[in-house]
Amino acid sequence: MLQQEEFGVTAAGDPVTAFTLSNRGGMTVRLMNRGATLLSAEVPDRNGTLADVLLGFDTLAEYEGEKNQYFGCTVGRYANRIADGKFCLAGREYQLAVNSPPNSLHGGGDRSFDKVVWAADAFERETERGVAFRYVSPDGEENYPGELTASVVYTLNDDNALQIDYRATTTAPTPVNFANHAYFNLRGAGTATINDHLLQLNADRFTPVNDALIPTGELPSVADSPFDFRRPTLIGERLDAVSSLATTGYDHNFVINRSAENDLTLAATLTDPESGRVLTVSTTQPGVQFYGGNFLA
Repeated sequence: MLQQEEFGVTAAGDPVTAFTLSNRGGMTVRLMNRGATLLSAEVPDRNGTLADVLLGFDTLAEYEGEKNQYFGCTVGRYANRIADGKFCLAGREYQLAVNSPPNSLHGGGDRSFDKVVWAADAFERETERGVAFRYVSPDGEENYPGELTASVVYTLNDDNALQIDYRATTTAPTPVNFANHAYFNLRGAGTATINDHLLQLNADRFTPVNDALIPTGELPSVADSPFDFRRPTLIGERLDAVSSLATTGYDHNFVINRSAENDLTLAATLTDPESGRVLTVSTTQPGVQFYGGNFLA
């Protein structure tokens, strides 16, 4: 089943639409076209009881407010941090918004992908339904070169799988690094912690960061470290060992073990023993970011 409704009007006067996708497996996902954002995901537990496993807000005003720390959105043009907000391309230096001093974070300032309203087309097929979002970022927006046409397609099928497909074309060479920024709590949004969730990562190596949270370039082994999640491990089990880092916990990229480049590969499995809910994440990308919510208000 697919439904859509008005979700409000932005402070700039743009109408925002919410889309509800429901399947035969008992799962319901809500999205909005501001930021091509996941609003909620209600998933049954082992007894069939539904709970929303995504953190987020109830109103558009809250998503536009200062308390929104990228909840559920599409991040771009460039996810994560760019050191000092600068990059060089074809012999030219580009200065980006420094919105997380000393770095540029998640695409920059007022026109990063999470804050703009995307065009949206909903679709429904026999065993799946979804929404295709599209945004054209003008040349020079947030000081990135080239006009960039981006699309993000969310598809929910009857096996309780949510697929996210990204595509981009550009009129000039430009950095591109999309990501979805959902925060998961498999026991249900509002419960106290995820530290009693079991996490398993298909990764033998990880990406350390410096005090400014920029990768050092090293790719050390996770063996004999608090970053070893190759077997199911409680998230909170070794939290004390990483709480003194600049990340104040886990906020690191893990290098996925891959048999072939670009193949869809298992990256992570998250389990809540109490509810029985299990989240598996597969991707065609080389890495997966594990973030424990350390900076959340």
